Amino acid sequence: MTETLAKETPRSGVVVIRLNRPDRLNAINDAMLGELTQTLASLAADRSVKAVVLTGAGRGFCSGIDMREFGSGAPDAGDPAIDRLRFQEAMASIPRAIRDLPQPVIAAVNGPCVGAGLALCLAADIRICSAAATFGNAAILLGLSGAEMGMSYHLPRIVGTSIAADWMLTGRTVSAEEADRRGLVSQLVEPEQLVERVLELAGRIAELAPLAVALTKRALQVNTDAGGLAAALELENRNQVISHATEEAAALRRKWST
Repeated sequence: MTETLAKETPRSGVVVIRLNRPDRLNAINDAMLGELTQTLASLAADRSVKAVVLTGAGRGFCSGIDMREFGSGAPDAGDPAIDRLRFQEAMASIPRAIRDLPQPVIAAVNGPCVGAGLALCLAADIRICSAAATFGNAAILLGLSGAEMGMSYHLPRIVGTSIAADWMLTGRTVSAEEADRRGLVSQLVEPEQLVERVLELAGRIAELAPLAVALTKRALQVNTDAGGLAAALELENRNQVISHATEEAAALRRKWST
């Protein structure tokens, strides 16, 4: 437990990271930025963790950057450009760290998921939301670019360029039903079922061979941007050769052959 995050291990190999500023709809402030950075680095190095769940406390997932109570780390518009760039880079490092985790990350979107919160959600490998969830890329409503924190990279790859343009250029609120229909999330469940469904999925992943899971996650990421089928097959072929030689794979082959 930290000032802004709650960490739980409800099942073997599964860690739940809960954004824990419910009175602010889990908006990201200076403390949360630092704690997320440290926590994600710790998870990346922890071999006992096989799957990570990211969610929010209370009725929200994350309402973005805390515009009113961020803390001393937020620059003013009149500050030197280099200071404002470093702040933006620090914020952008969070979705990058989520994407770079060797473990699969499941975003359990329990409520409003806006701005920086949407960026965290998009960086996850799997997104499951409750019927109470809403999504929004709201920066453009503040006179800022809607393309931030990896959203112009992730969102078109998930829902397609036209849908991404609609959402990013208008900043409108997207319902859970629309998010499901457009493929932003893999499952839409009732609010009371969200935790159970996500933990069931995370638990299934945690029971699998860690190397096989890590190689599959990386192949999905790399081959989304592959230059062609040949490059994608080259990576897949190497991954299979590597994973085939592990004792875990050998044990599973013996199990299935008996």
